[in-house]
Amino acid sequence: MDVERTLSIIKPDATARNITGKINTFFEEAGLRIVAQKRLHLTRQQAEVFYAVHAERSFFNELCDYMISGPVVVQVLEGEEAIAKNRQVMGATNPANGEEGTIRKELGVNVQENSVHGSDSLDNAAKEIAFFFAESEIVG
Repeated sequence: MDVERTLSIIKPDATARNITGKINTFFEEAGLRIVAQKRLHLTRQQAEVFYAVHAERSFFNELCDYMISGPVVVQVLEGEEAIAKNRQVMGATNPANGEEGTIRKELGVNVQENSVHGSDSLDNAAKEIAFFFAESEIVG
């Protein structure tokens, strides 16, 4: 099995409810290590660049508005098959459709306010990590 890195974002709904630690417990109990972490408030420009892949979709502006509505915690998770493992721990995008024991099922509010974001591929993980972190900020 390959050790991978993936980006995780704890979204504004979760930071507003002060459940960052609860979310990180899900990751750590799944065998993922947090090797970089910072709390920040995204600017509109950062949100638009980060989510540019969705620019043509009807929900783009609403997504950007939401992601700048409060602080987020961006972090790098590391572990064996970290991307797949993180996506499994997060659960379905819509919390109503999620499996019991996943972050979104247990802590998500709705499709948009689903508490977490995670990279969906090795390529996207590399791009997303580089968007927020210098290599020197990632401490394995």
